[in-house]
Amino acid sequence: QVQLVESGGGLVQAGGSLRLSCAASGRTFSMYAMGWFRQAPGKEREFVAAISWTGGRTYYADSVKGRFTISGVRGKSTVYVQMNSLKAEDTAVYYCAVAKTWGTVVADDSSYDYWGQGTQVTVSS
Repeated sequence: QVQLVESGGGLVQAGGSLRLSCAASGRTFSMYAMGWFRQAPGKEREFVAAISWTGGRTYYADSVKGRFTISGVRGKSTVYVQMNSLKAEDTAVYYCAVAKTWGTVVADDSSYDYWGQGTQVTVSS
């Protein structure tokens, strides 16, 4: 089992920045990748960014590329997402997730085995 705790959400004006953190505990040695997803009211959950612990490769949704940066500290089983130039359409509940399967498709939420409780990000225009 892996437990995830997210933090760092809040209210920010458009153009501002936030940094989300996700700390994993438990059987963290089995993690292949950690990712962030988000879900806005009335919309499906969507991929935001991910990082694989094999070589630290990063992945981004087109909608956040150039504005968001994912990073992680494997030894601390912690992942961050720095969100800059925030837009109203970034408003959502952001979820951290862990994938165990080697080589899985990190942009697919069905690839993930454990999920955090979510943290609200609200961007006012």
